[in-house]
Amino acid sequence: MADALFSATILFCLLPVSVLSYAFPAALKLERAVPANHEMEMNELKARDRARLGRLLQSLGGVVDFPVDGTFDPFVVGLYYTKLRLGSPPRDFYVQIDTGSDVLWVSCASCNGCPQTSGLQIQLNYFDPGSSATATPISCSDQRCSWGVQSSDSGCSVQNNLCAYTFQYGDGSGTSGYYVSDLLQFDMIVGSSLVPNSTAQVVFGCSTSQTGDLVKSDRAVDGIFGFGQQGMSVISQLASQGVAPRVFSHCLKGENGGGGILVLGEIVEPNMVFTPLVPSQPHYNVNLLSISVNGQALPINPSVFSTSNGQGTIIDTGTTLAYLSEAAYVPFVEAITNAVSQSVRPVVSKGNQCYVLTTSVANVFPPVSLNFAGGASMFLNPQDYLIQQNNVGGTAVWCIGFQRIQNQGITILGDLVLKDKIFVYDLVGQRIGWANYDCSMSVNVSATSSSGRSEYVNAGQFSDNAAPQKLSLDIVGNIIMLLLVINMFL
Repeated sequence: MADALFSATILFCLLPVSVLSYAFPAALKLERAVPANHEMEMNELKARDRARLGRLLQSLGGVVDFPVDGTFDPFVVGLYYTKLRLGSPPRDFYVQIDTGSDVLWVSCASCNGCPQTSGLQIQLNYFDPGSSATATPISCSDQRCSWGVQSSDSGCSVQNNLCAYTFQYGDGSGTSGYYVSDLLQFDMIVGSSLVPNSTAQVVFGCSTSQTGDLVKSDRAVDGIFGFGQQGMSVISQLASQGVAPRVFSHCLKGENGGGGILVLGEIVEPNMVFTPLVPSQPHYNVNLLSISVNGQALPINPSVFSTSNGQGTIIDTGTTLAYLSEAAYVPFVEAITNAVSQSVRPVVSKGNQCYVLTTSVANVFPPVSLNFAGGASMFLNPQDYLIQQNNVGGTAVWCIGFQRIQNQGITILGDLVLKDKIFVYDLVGQRIGWANYDCSMSVNVSATSSSGRSEYVNAGQFSDNAAPQKLSLDIVGNIIMLLLVINMFL
């Protein structure tokens, strides 16, 4: 970087005229970026240039791609997570993918009770705002603090004037801390080209306290990546900046170690079906109308699935299994048991309905369909509603993966159901779509560029043979050189 700065005058001569006019106004307003005494640390210069490059790359449009690791299997991991790069210089943070909450947060350097190690064989990190050249705490007067206040998650700390938050999750765990603004670094795909190390300024939580399962080290991660619709979610922030469209997609791989695909963009698949989102809900609520086993609708009153007063059906990647209210759970389990009673031995293990069998579940258990508003059905294979508990000497024990929720009219579709399917969350069209899919395969993704046209890129298989090519020097390299020239003459 330093050598490039000293040779900036030479680079200026090498820039073609077409590059100097690329995506820039006719007149450039130049402001002094370096103090008059030239006393600015090199890491501050790098951070400034990364931020400016990120703004320039916004005009290109594209798909933001995140890696996915983890698996639905509660006996292995029981969650899916991705790796983010935050700060200047950027540091890696592993965060759970959670469509059931809104905010991105990571453990802060001053965190009390945060786990030190993880059984997932990942290196845990702590975010230190003081060590990032681009980090800024969000004050109570900052307009962005109101994003969290709207969802009743944020408040003001009168002691230090920081925008604070407190979250409680459904499993009883919780976290609290304060909001900061810093650079999120990510890979963007434009056409068939990969633009690495793109950046955007985002607001996220700096966790100073954690409780419950969040402090357990067996499957500890650095934080949670909320994909909700509220203004504080990263998807909403990036969309408002023009970096990414207001649509995201995932394909969570179930077998062979898990993993999958997570993109800000719409995965395009011919077999997709869509159902409308229920409006004015804090989660991704959909209207489940009925459940069928072997093609026969179960005798469940439709009001059991209605969305009102905290009831309804929620799609949530932050939940490992799936949950049904008592009125739906009982007829569901009875129908499954009746369908297989001649081929397996039903047993009850720790309160769960299980089955002992010596053949493949695919040969014995019936197909299930969840039927939603708009005529969309979600077809479940036996592995989408059963969990294998053990396998000894050719005899396997499989249990119903749907759990019972008593005295609540809530249905939660977690990773057990969501895996091995493409899911598209169209926040503009207020709908969710899905299709059964082999998530080890690559996918086509559509994004609306700043020009208003749709671009189709291939994502999900960034191997040496299938990875998109890095964006040519005609764009990225020349933009970087131009930034260096501008910095030299300020």
